Formats: sequence, C-alpha cells, structure tokens
Amino acid sequence: MSGDRGRVLVVDDDAAIRRSLERGLRLGGFTVDLADGGRPALAAVGRTPPDAIVLDISMPDLSGIDVCRTLRGQNNDVPVLMLSALDETTDRIAGLQAGGDDYLIKPFALQELVLRLQSLLRRRPPRDADTVRVGGLLLDPASRRVSLEGNPVELTRREFELLHVLARNAGLVLSRDQLLDRVWGYDFEVRTDAVDTFVSYLRRKLEASGRSRIIHTVRGVGFVLRDDGAGDGR
Repeated sequence: MSGDRGRVLVVDDDAAIRRSLERGLRLGGFTVDLADGGRPALAAVGRTPPDAIVLDISMPDLSGIDVCRTLRGQNNDVPVLMLSALDETTDRIAGLQAGGDDYLIKPFALQELVLRLQSLLRRRPPRDADTVRVGGLLLDPASRRVSLEGNPVELTRREFELLHVLARNAGLVLSRDQLLDRVWGYDFEVRTDAVDTFVSYLRRKLEASGRSRIIHTVRGVGFVLRDDGAGDGR
C-alpha cells in the first residue's frame, strides 16, 4: 500500500469536509487524494488506484451509490466506506447493496472513520503477486483461487477470506474474536459461533478424499492453520 497506512481517496462535494478529512487522515498516516464529485472520483481511481475510498452518497453529478455500482461493475473490489447525512435504514441498505463495505452517518468522529478504514484495509487481500503457500496449500488473492496438493478447492468469498487470514498467520493461534475482527469486521454484529461454522465448512472441503487436517482447534483459545498434524485433532 502507498504510505504508512495506505492511499485513501476522499470523495465529497463539500469542500470543508474534504479539507477536514484530508488533514485528519494525513495526520493519521494515510496518503490522501481528493475528488469533489462522482465523475472526478472515477477518473481519480483510473489514474491512481487507491487502497480505500471514503465516498459521500449525495453528490450532484453522480451519486456515491452510482460510483460504487460502476466500480463493482468493473470488477474493482477497492474497499468503500460510504458517508451520508441520511440516517435511514433504506439508504444504508442501498449503499451496501451497491457494493459498499461500510457506512457512516454524518456528523461522525474522525477517530471512528479511521478505525473503520483500518478494519477495511486489514480485511482486503494483498496485491496480486502476494500468493500464500503453506505446505501443499496455495492461495492466490488476485483470482481468489485455492489449491491443495495441486487440486483446486472451490470456496465462497467468506470461506476464502477466513482461510486467507489463517494461512497468512500459519502457525499462530488466532482467537475467535480476532477472526471475527479480521474477516467480518469489528462493526458487524456477528455471533462468535459463525467462526466455528465456517471452519467446519472449510474442513469439509479441505479434508475431502481423506486429506489430512490442516485447520486445528486449540481448546479454549481458537484456531491455527498448520500441516504438521498438531493441535487437539478437532
């Protein structure tokens, strides 16, 4: 990523908000680009791809929802944090359905925006060349393809994200709360047993045809990915 914490494109037609966010995010260690509308935002993404976008919904030239739909239609999965002055459930749903990753209501605390950006950036796969290999397991974040001992493994998006976090931290025990934070995001209300459910999905696919277990349970702590047969066997 560009800069210490990443490159963020701030898109808002309100100049005062743009200046405030630019100052605050730069102080927070981000590289910041600015756009004053939806069309300039799309042009900016084409010139210098950001690591994340802070995107206002209500803009006169092209709404944030339309910008997000356009990006997703181009298979651009850049994390998008949407901003709106409208505290309505329908607006929040519309933003998320358009492909937004998170949603923040104006006015908001800068610290909360920074925390949400950090969460989005932690959950984003690394750049194309950053494949992950653990023993016979190979993950390609760019294509979201997984193979085990040379055989392809078909995963859903959430299954891939969970496996990717475990693989990038191979040998380290991650608690359920850590996995919830890194895969689902700290601000989403997800039951902790969701982790166990998705681990069981992964095991079913990874252990097909009698393959050895690589995701191990560490009783009372969490889960660890390793291919040495360690763990408590569950």
